[in-house]
This record gives sequence, structure tokens and C-alpha cells, in this order.
Amino acid sequence: MPTGHIMMAMSLDGFVARTDHRLDWLEKQPTEEEDHGFAAFQDSVDVIVMGSGSYRTVRGFGAWPYTKPVVVLSRTMTAAEIPDHLRDKVEVSDLAPEDLMKSFDARGFNRVYVDGGAIIRSFLKAGLVEDMRITLVPILIGEGIRIFGETEGDVDLELVSVNSFPSGLVDLDYRLKAA
Repeated sequence: MPTGHIMMAMSLDGFVARTDHRLDWLEKQPTEEEDHGFAAFQDSVDVIVMGSGSYRTVRGFGAWPYTKPVVVLSRTMTAAEIPDHLRDKVEVSDLAPEDLMKSFDARGFNRVYVDGGAIIRSFLKAGLVEDMRITLVPILIGEGIRIFGETEGDVDLELVSVNSFPSGLVDLDYRLKAA
């Protein structure tokens, strides 16, 4: 079965985006000369799963940033909403996380980048996340979309490493403990 992996930036008060999905607070951070391992992480995964909000945010960046296949997990979005130039790169699915991972297994995908607050929460709930890198950004934005919400129980994590950077960002690498 494929494994889920998370790499997300989060404001110090726990948000991954503003309520309207904007990331302007993240774009202000002076990190050009810091290597947080995003390129290496991208190289390590076979496919990316994100929600429709994350997809629309990424589309707003201009050029499509991903070389790996992207699956937008949504109950409301349709394939007709994917522009022609992305049709060979992006697909839409309404499968439950468990069923999506089974379909990835059938397609030969082993490592799945799980992206976006609601999608991360659904994969955590299903027990489909192996590890995560959370980058804490030294800013308080007050409100927004949380990376983690309510859980049905504790999610135990093992701290693997901590790396701090001159910009004030801190990378926290966790492995999920077996239940």
C-alpha cells in the first residue's frame, strides 16, 4: 500500500492559509537562500493529492509548479474545470482516501504527497500518513485554514529532527507512531 507524506508550512498560530486560501503571509518570508528540502521531497514522491482549495491557490501562482501527477480530491469539482493545458497533469477524484490509495497502488505509485488542510486531516483520520515535515513560520495571522483540526483521538508523533534557519523558520520532522 502506498504511504502518505506531508510537507507543509504553518504560521506559528497553526494556519496553512488565510480563510480565502491566500498565502501572502508566507510569500513575505526571506527564505531564498535556505534549502528546506522541498525539491528533494518532490523528487521522492510519485503523485500529489490536494483539495480543490489548494488546487485553485496553486493555479493562481501562474506557471504550473509540479512535474508529478496531481489528483484533486473533491466532491464538488469536476474534470471539466481543469484547463486543457493541465489535463495530462491533473485529474479529479471523489474517492475516499483509502480507495484512492488502493487505486494508486494499482497504478504503481508508492509515495504520496498529501497537501492541503482538509485533505491532510482526512488522510490522518484514515491512518494513511507515515511522516510529516511541518515548517513553522514566525508570523501570527490570527485566523485561517488550520492544518490540523479536531481528531477522533490522539495522533501520536515521534520527533525525528528539528532544523532552525536564519530566517526564523523551523522545520519539524515527525514520524507517526503506530497505533
